[in-house]
Amino acid sequence: MNENLIINGSGSYPGGRYDKISIRGEGTIVNDVECAVFHVYGTCEAVENLTTGSVKIFGEAEVKGNMEAQETLVMGTMAVGNHAHLKKIKIFGLLEVGERLSGDVAVIKGSISVDGDVEYETFDSSGGFEIKGLLTADTIKIGLRFGESSAEEIGGGKITVKKRKNSLLPFGKEIGTLTAKVIEGDEIYLENTKAEIVRGNMVKLGPGCQIGLVEYRKDLTVDSRATIKTKTKI
Repeated sequence: MNENLIINGSGSYPGGRYDKISIRGEGTIVNDVECAVFHVYGTCEAVENLTTGSVKIFGEAEVKGNMEAQETLVMGTMAVGNHAHLKKIKIFGLLEVGERLSGDVAVIKGSISVDGDVEYETFDSSGGFEIKGLLTADTIKIGLRFGESSAEEIGGGKITVKKRKNSLLPFGKEIGTLTAKVIEGDEIYLENTKAEIVRGNMVKLGPGCQIGLVEYRKDLTVDSRATIKTKTKI
């Protein structure tokens, strides 16, 4: 049984193995750290790597190296310098990752910013994202409420992008948009999306789409409020 690390004030602490880490003040962990539970209500900086089971961030946390976790809940702000393998994430606040982000299930209600690729089995966003690399998942559901979400490329089995009414700003003029160079999948439904290339078996383009080239194998349906420059059946 490992000990707990409870930080109420401020200071630097060694890494190592702990059962539970709870930070209510301001803490710096100077070496690699492993724990079952990692809760931050204040501010925390882990200078190296973090491996943990359950993470809850209500304040601010920064991991400068790699991070691995089973369940992650971010209500505040979390930044990972390198690679983050986070099996299940629920982001209500902000998550920033310097390299790759991967796992099983991602639910984004806040926003994520990732400099590398994002790879999940299920990716469900009703918030916003900026992905400099590739977003891949078997199932991708994107609800556009506000602002611009973007990825270099998006690939998956079933990809659904729909605009959502913003309940907080019912009279707001701003509508969310998705921008990507390439969107490729088996079944694709898009709204309010700008892409250079969309490629798939079954492609449906709804209102607000601006697409350069559509390549489809089986079926293409285009709403009158969508624009396409070129379409080809492959």
